[in-house]
Amino acid sequence: MPKRILVVCTGNICRSPVAAAMLQEGLADIDVMSAGLAAGKGGADERIAALAKADGYDLGQHQARSIDRNLLANADLILVMSAKQRQVIARQWPEMLGKTLLFGMWRTDKPIDDRDIPDPHQRSDEVCQLVYDTIKTASSVWREKLKNTGGTSVW
Repeated sequence: MPKRILVVCTGNICRSPVAAAMLQEGLADIDVMSAGLAAGKGGADERIAALAKADGYDLGQHQARSIDRNLLANADLILVMSAKQRQVIARQWPEMLGKTLLFGMWRTDKPIDDRDIPDPHQRSDEVCQLVYDTIKTASSVWREKLKNTGGTSVW
């Protein structure tokens, strides 16, 4: 079982911080972090933070941070929100590709080649809610896969 998981999105203010918080729940022996490929400064998106708070996840202390070689190298598993983000990692850090997977890879509501989790930043409240719910479902599946591996690979 991986001991360190890095969840990656673009800005590290919407998808990856909430996904990391959700994934961490019930996995006390795993350290789950988040970062962004193009992170600026600031905290979590207010709408995502409010949705998370209603479910008991506190993103109040979250501060966006950029991905770097050290974060990637220290992670046992890297979960990205889109195939494009996986390609960026493959181009910049090819040695990290083998441990980089799609956060939405277990989704059964989409074909295998369309399991990205879209970016809700600056989109409608409805899109934000849909993305939040998708992350919540994907997190639940990942937690179960990680708990039930017994130290063996689930992918």
